Amino acid sequence: MNHELASGKIKALVIGGSAGAVGALLAILPPLPRDYPLAVMVVVHLPPDPNSILATLLHGRCQIPVKEAEDKEPICAGTVYLAPPNYHLQVEPDFHLSLSQDEPVHFSRPSIDVLFETAADAYGDSLAGVVLTGASRDGARGLRAIGEAGGVVIVQTPASAEAATMPQAALDACPAARTLDLPELAAALQTDLVSAPT
Repeated sequence: MNHELASGKIKALVIGGSAGAVGALLAILPPLPRDYPLAVMVVVHLPPDPNSILATLLHGRCQIPVKEAEDKEPICAGTVYLAPPNYHLQVEPDFHLSLSQDEPVHFSRPSIDVLFETAADAYGDSLAGVVLTGASRDGARGLRAIGEAGGVVIVQTPASAEAATMPQAALDACPAARTLDLPELAAALQTDLVSAPT
């Protein structure tokens, strides 16, 4: 599945990024249509300030609802859930979200690896993962877990990233991942991932 984006079986999308990720999210999330059929969960490395405006910023630009995830919240299609600052965001096997303040991973809380690995466990081959721009190795192990579970794995082309370390680390860990620049990624999220199975 790693070489192919087309997959009508995909039920959820997880996205992770760090340095430069807000700009990347503003390029790929606003075009998603109001009837977008996938649940979208996002980790962006943010300072542990509880008053993040990221959800408000994205909600004002997107056609689908964008909110900070709440503990024990059921996952709904067509909604973007952001990890709150200073909390790991996890997917439970019964498709609820949970928050934790376990130790940081790669010096980060929230951690992309934590979201990706728990989502891979829950969704298996019905999950797609995207690693965006960033300056750490967080997300590489989680993306590999998604690929090993049979999911779709995508990495922002390192040359197009504001910080190439994170996408390059993801490619090193998951060489079969598809690489796309932001316009290609925005198009793929709207078409290939939600296309009917053949």
